[in-house]
Amino acid sequence: MASEELLRTHLQELRRGTVVVASLVALRQPDYGYALLQRLTAHGFPVDANTLYPLLRRLAEQGLLTSEWNTQESRPRKFYRTSADGEQVLRRLLDDLAAVQTSVTGLIEGVNR
Repeated sequence: MASEELLRTHLQELRRGTVVVASLVALRQPDYGYALLQRLTAHGFPVDANTLYPLLRRLAEQGLLTSEWNTQESRPRKFYRTSADGEQVLRRLLDDLAAVQTSVTGLIEGVNR
């Protein structure tokens, strides 16, 4: 049986790309980083803050997210939202994710025949 460490490494690799998809989906509704971190974790996408915040900055720099500061509260917070370009990329990513799932299912069914 594979070691827990080996399994953890492969699960981390599998989830790395899905965090981008999950973030773009979640940020269809504007949110700030910490709330997004909690929401992703609650939905089965555990991600470290040291991973999420650089990811948010990168997605914003790529034009896939918009960001703005909310200074109405006692502590200013930066809110992110999926941009129009981000929505287009997300649709393609979701299509590809579905295609990968279909392919894996086909392989599994082919092996189990």
